[in-house]
Amino acid sequence: MNHQPSRGGEPRIAVILPCYNEEAAIAQTVAGFRAALPDAAIYVYDNNSRDGTVAVARAAGAIVRSERVQGKGAVVRRMFADVDADIYVMADGDATYDAASAPALVARLIDEQLDMVVGSRIHEAAEAYRRGHQFGNKALTGMLARLFGRSFTDILSGYRVFSRRFVKSFPALSAGFEIETEISVHALELKMPVAEVETPYFARPEGSQSKLSTYSDGWRIATTIATLYRIERPMLFFGIIGALFAAVAVLLAVPLGVTYLETGEVPRFPTAILATGLMILAFLNLFAGLILDTVVRGRREVRRLAYLAYPAPGHPTAS
Repeated sequence: MNHQPSRGGEPRIAVILPCYNEEAAIAQTVAGFRAALPDAAIYVYDNNSRDGTVAVARAAGAIVRSERVQGKGAVVRRMFADVDADIYVMADGDATYDAASAPALVARLIDEQLDMVVGSRIHEAAEAYRRGHQFGNKALTGMLARLFGRSFTDILSGYRVFSRRFVKSFPALSAGFEIETEISVHALELKMPVAEVETPYFARPEGSQSKLSTYSDGWRIATTIATLYRIERPMLFFGIIGALFAAVAVLLAVPLGVTYLETGEVPRFPTAILATGLMILAFLNLFAGLILDTVVRGRREVRRLAYLAYPAPGHPTAS
């Protein structure tokens, strides 16, 4: 088994740390969470590191596992599938997140019977959070809020505490750093009780380097939001496309209609054919949205039932 037995009914807590080339920071990270949560099992999931991350993590007392498929999304998928606990504390292995805040995040989750608490980052040093990352995070957060109606203040934070029912109902389909966006959308779509707690965010230790690319990963996150919107809101997504096709068709057809009423002739057959084709496409998009909306509703019900199969954190049967 991958977990420690419950102690006196206390919830089993697992700290899960995805890592890639974090030899310079992983020992400090493990030590911080060991001091903050002394009864927790600490897992380090290595993602093909080329340095001494595995040896350092093992020497620090962590339970070390490996995921060969490259990408943070693949690591999170493996961690969620393999680790068995009542409460999961996820952070990066780069010592940038404040381990001392973990007990407060866990207590908030249990006391309010939440399914996720996000550690919203407050950077403690100018070099902790690059300016491009700050702008990108705000832009993507605003984009998520506009598309889904509500959001978090820091959707890209990797510091999160989850309930068991969140973890075991989350499909984790993303491959890379867009996994945090998928996690946020999963919580919003199932209308889970969630919260945010401001936590300090520190600069990386000397020798540790960020794996996040401001532009390429930012683009992937933005496309992930758009893709999730298409998947989770098909009626609106395809309805907007259909409305655009219909509007263009009407603009093309109005002059033809006026000419026909005046002369009884339709002199521009190619334009008439184009307008007809665009209107057909508009209706096809409408019907596609209606059909997919029914499919999505069924999928959402299945995910909701999987989520409800587990008790809420803090419930007497949760431990």
